[in-house]
Amino acid sequence: MSRDAVSAADAEPGTPAPGGTLWADRVDVLNRWVGRTVRWAVLGVMLIQFGAVVMRYVFGTSEIFVQESILYLHAFLFMLGAGYTLLHDGHVRVDIFYGEASPRGRAWVDLLGTLFLLMPTCLALIWYTLPSAINAWSILEGPISVGGIPASFLLKSLPPVFAALILIQGLAMALRAAAGLARP
Repeated sequence: MSRDAVSAADAEPGTPAPGGTLWADRVDVLNRWVGRTVRWAVLGVMLIQFGAVVMRYVFGTSEIFVQESILYLHAFLFMLGAGYTLLHDGHVRVDIFYGEASPRGRAWVDLLGTLFLLMPTCLALIWYTLPSAINAWSILEGPISVGGIPASFLLKSLPPVFAALILIQGLAMALRAAAGLARP
């Protein structure tokens, strides 16, 4: 995603991005909302981890429920925040072609990379993880460990949701790139 698209992503909702589309802007709003919501998981992880350390080293006790809550929050943070990270161009990019490219060249890299690498990967991830998530929800799959959080179906839901958020943000990125290429 170009730096222009990132600054456009920070614009007010409903404000059309330069070269963007209304659909791409709405996807940005969705991923921005999800990212701003799940970022609070960082505070939760820190507080619960601090409590777990105090419990273990001061009181000599440990609870599986507490340890699993750290795992759950960490998973929610990274899996659900990935679309937000893509929106803000925060993922690792191998810029062999991208770094020195013109804006038009960057648009081609964004478009082709999204269509031939990102989208097939996300679709495959959804295809292979969705049945497990559906099955886990159908039986309301219980804790990972005895005494843990009785909701592992929530964790099994994260991979397909992660892939869907990345996929739609990738589509928005591809639409912006195509719109940029369509301009003279």
